Amino acid sequence: MATQPDYPLLTADEFLQIDFGGKKAELDNGVIRMMAGGTARHAQVQGNIFSILRSQLRGTGCAPYNSDMATRTSDISIRYPDVSVFCNRGGSANDDNKAFDDPRAIFEILSAGTARTDLRVKLDEYKALDSVDTIVFVDIAVERVRIVQRTARHGWSDVTHDDPVDVPLPALDLVIPHDEIFARD
Repeated sequence: MATQPDYPLLTADEFLQIDFGGKKAELDNGVIRMMAGGTARHAQVQGNIFSILRSQLRGTGCAPYNSDMATRTSDISIRYPDVSVFCNRGGSANDDNKAFDDPRAIFEILSAGTARTDLRVKLDEYKALDSVDTIVFVDIAVERVRIVQRTARHGWSDVTHDDPVDVPLPALDLVIPHDEIFARD
């Protein structure tokens, strides 16, 4: 009978020191999980969201980051949202940081391989961060969004929109048009 070896869990700091070469991984409760690349449509929608946010946030002290910037969700979890917005992180003192722990908004683009983890595990981790105001799940297969937003009473609203809807980001004082998220040109 084979026994499963007992390995120590990695910390977020230990994980961030690992060079994975050209491969991507996340730290999931102390365990390394390899990540696959996305599709052309995934990359296009990610680029659309990033571009819209970049132009609308310029000069505000807040900026979008793509999936190269990690979000530390705990001492044993590191996530790479498709797009995240951080504020007051643009100074040269942050140039070498590999992760921040205070996103204001997070966008995850769903795929068949990631939806289950994104909609359950990551959602709970993101909601646990005090800085997060809005989490947006973008379903590229049906061009639908699910918007999870912190409410004034320390709760959350969670609405999946079957019809096209613009995405409000109240903490950033902007709205992202639905058509811009899913634009193909």
